[in-house]
Amino acid sequence: MEEFAKFAPDTRVIPITGGAAVSKAVKTLNAGHRLALTGTPIENRLSELWSIFDFLMPGFLYSQKEFEQRFAVPVTKNKDQEAMEKLRKMTSPFLMRRRKEEVLKDLPAKLEEVRYVPISGEQQKLYDAEVLKLKNTILDGTMGTGTGKVKVLAELTKIREICCDPSLLYENYHEESARREAAIALIRQAIDGGHRMLLFSQFTSMLALLEEELKAEGIPYYILTGSTSKEKRIRLVHQFNEGDVPVFLISLKAGGNGLNLTGADIVIHYDPWWNLAAQNQATDRTHRIGQTRQVTVYRLILKGTIEERILRLQEEKKDLADQVLSGENVSLASLSQEELLELLG
Repeated sequence: MEEFAKFAPDTRVIPITGGAAVSKAVKTLNAGHRLALTGTPIENRLSELWSIFDFLMPGFLYSQKEFEQRFAVPVTKNKDQEAMEKLRKMTSPFLMRRRKEEVLKDLPAKLEEVRYVPISGEQQKLYDAEVLKLKNTILDGTMGTGTGKVKVLAELTKIREICCDPSLLYENYHEESARREAAIALIRQAIDGGHRMLLFSQFTSMLALLEEELKAEGIPYYILTGSTSKEKRIRLVHQFNEGDVPVFLISLKAGGNGLNLTGADIVIHYDPWWNLAAQNQATDRTHRIGQTRQVTVYRLILKGTIEERILRLQEEKKDLADQVLSGENVSLASLSQEELLELLG
């Protein structure tokens, strides 16, 4: 921002974060010229692009309701190529995109691997039971209501917890946990190969379980969550980059941005979620300026579960919106009853 101000000394550069209230506030600013700088112009839904343009050129992409009718619904729901091409032509003259690979030409390669983990035994039984329960919740006719959506989200969270480790949901569970075992095996393998790694999870309770495993194995580690103080965050980042501790456990929300962790060359995404942009931003904590080694990214997916189908849906949505801009991701709110049932199999 400081660099930008040098070229436009009469321009006020205002960092914007937050939701709808902040968006409404900045649109009241009186300015002769407006620019928007963002790393994720479309993070969860196509309407985010409309909001940016409504700040830049109010009315250019019509009202929000008309935008939804003309573009958002046809493009995301119906895969309407004509609507997508029209939106691209309208917005492209006003966009200047700088991809990381274009700016950082000497950045080492990033390799990505989806590692599928088979599920079986008691974990499979618990998973099947929760999926059946969610299907019944979807089909009870209340999904369109506020209460119905809350119930669906709660059931989805339970399914995710079972996939991560059933003991997150069942206190007395002591059977197999396919992904936790796969993650520990991957960590051992990486350490044997001389690598250092970041492991991200959206569940701090899952990080606590992995912490117990690392202690039992005698593997040194650091851990960072939303409750970690700012001062300790800075200290942990410095110690990790300057030291030789091989594992850094990080909650996705706490470590998705603002961290420089180029001391690692492996990233493990323990559990997936709808928003692929959040995972990519977490990966960029190590695949960034200052990295001198090739970075390998692993995504652990339980085979034959909702996670495998979420992965497919993520890629379909990303491919679609890449043609418009730079990658729309899946949002629970954007999924219909039919799409949710398809995800569940």
